Amino acid sequence: MPKPIVAVVGRPNVGKSTLFNRLTGRRIAIVEDTPGITRDRLYADGEWNGREYTLIDTGGISMDAEDPMQVQIRIQAEVAMEEADVILIVCDATQGVTPNDIELANQLRRAQGTPMFLAINKADNIKRAQDSSEFYSLGLGEIYPISALGGRGVADLLDDIVEAFPAMVPEPQIESDVVRIALVGRPNVGKSSMLNAILGEERAIVSPIAGTTRDAVDTPFEWDGRKIVLVDTAGIRRAGKIQGTVEYYSVLRATRAIERCDVAITVVDSIEGLLDGDKRVAGFAHEEGKAAVIAVNKWDLGRAKALATYPQKAPMTAVTQHIRDEMPYVSYAPVAFCSAKACSGIGPLIEACLDAADANAMRITTGELNRIFRDAVDARPTSHKGHTLKLRYATMVSVKPPTIILKVNDPESLHFTYLRYLENQLRKHVAFEGTPVKIIARRSNAKDED
Repeated sequence: MPKPIVAVVGRPNVGKSTLFNRLTGRRIAIVEDTPGITRDRLYADGEWNGREYTLIDTGGISMDAEDPMQVQIRIQAEVAMEEADVILIVCDATQGVTPNDIELANQLRRAQGTPMFLAINKADNIKRAQDSSEFYSLGLGEIYPISALGGRGVADLLDDIVEAFPAMVPEPQIESDVVRIALVGRPNVGKSSMLNAILGEERAIVSPIAGTTRDAVDTPFEWDGRKIVLVDTAGIRRAGKIQGTVEYYSVLRATRAIERCDVAITVVDSIEGLLDGDKRVAGFAHEEGKAAVIAVNKWDLGRAKALATYPQKAPMTAVTQHIRDEMPYVSYAPVAFCSAKACSGIGPLIEACLDAADANAMRITTGELNRIFRDAVDARPTSHKGHTLKLRYATMVSVKPPTIILKVNDPESLHFTYLRYLENQLRKHVAFEGTPVKIIARRSNAKDED
C-alpha cells in the first residue's frame, strides 16, 4: 500500500528542517541539486516501529509583503488537508503563540478526520516544556514539547503519529504480464485527453482548467493482446509564489504513480515547448529506474511552431534533438509525436511503451555481458593512480531496471564518464531503448580471482 503521508507545516525558523531530518533518521538537504536534473527535494521516507511513511515539508509561512501571509497560510493548509494522512504542526517554544500560529490553526481545524499533532520545538529544558502549555489555546489537542536538535520528546511524538496512520491494506496483486503505464506531466499538457485517445472512449474528465485531475486513476485495457493498466495522474503545478508547496503535492501524486508503473510517459506540450517542469517529471521516472517515453502532444498544432523555430531542419528531428540536448539523462527514451485531440500517433506511442517495458525487464546472459564489456575495456583502457582497470567479470543481478555488477580490481578507475562509455557500448549491442541501465562497480575479492 502507499506509504502514509505526514505533512509538516509551520512558520519559518521554527526548526521544521531540523525536525524533518530527525524524523527521517538522516541528514537531508531540503534542496538538493542533481546534475542534469532540476529537483526540489521536499520529502523523504522514514520508518518507525516497523511502519514506513513519507514526510513532506511544506515550506515556511513568511511575512514577505510580496507574498501575503494569509494567502500562504490558506494554500499550505488546504494542500496539507487535501493530501496528508497526518498533519504535523511545528511551533517555536521560544517565541510563544504568534498570530501566524493562530491563523494556521484556524485553517487546519477544518481538516475533519485528519489526525493533527502539535510539536512545540526548541523546548530544550523543563521550563520551556512547561511554558509550552500556552499552545493548548490553539485548540489542536495534545501538545508535544520537543527538541528537534537534541531529540528530546521526538520518540513519543513518533509513537503517537505512527499509531494514527491508516490501517495497512495489502495492494491488489497485478498479473505479472500486465504492463503498467503512467501518464505524467505538467497540468494541462493533455494527459487526460491522451488517456481518452488511447482508450477510444471518454474515461477521464477533460478540461482546459489546469488541475482537473486530482488523483491517479487506474484503467485496464488490452492492446493487440497485451494487457495494460493505464494510470492518469494529476499534473505537476508551477511553484508560483508559494515556494514549491502546491507544486510539491502534485509532484507527490505523480511520483506515487511512477513508483507503481513499468513505463512513464512524460507528456510535453509541443506548443509551449519543453519547460523545466517537463525535465523534472522525466527526472523522477529516471531516478526510479522506470522505462520512459517522451510524448510530444498537440503535434497537429505544434508542428507549425517547430517549422518556424527550426526552418532549416525537419520538425520532428529538430524537436527530438532539442529534447536530447535539454534532457541528456533520458537520452534512451524514445520520442513519440502525437495529438491526443486528433487521435493521431497513439498507436506508435503505445508500441514504444511496450517495447520500453520489454527492454526494462530484459535479461542478458553473463557470457554475452562479459564479451561486450571486455571488448569495450580492451578498446579503451583506463587507469587510476597507476592502476590499470582489470575487469574480472560482469553479471546482471536484476531487472526493472537492468542492473549490472562489474567486478574489477579498482572501482575508482571507473569514473562516471567511463561508466557512461561502457553503457553506450552495451546499448550498441543490446536493444535497451526506453530503459535506464544501472552499472555498479565493485572490487573483486580473492574468490573472484580464481
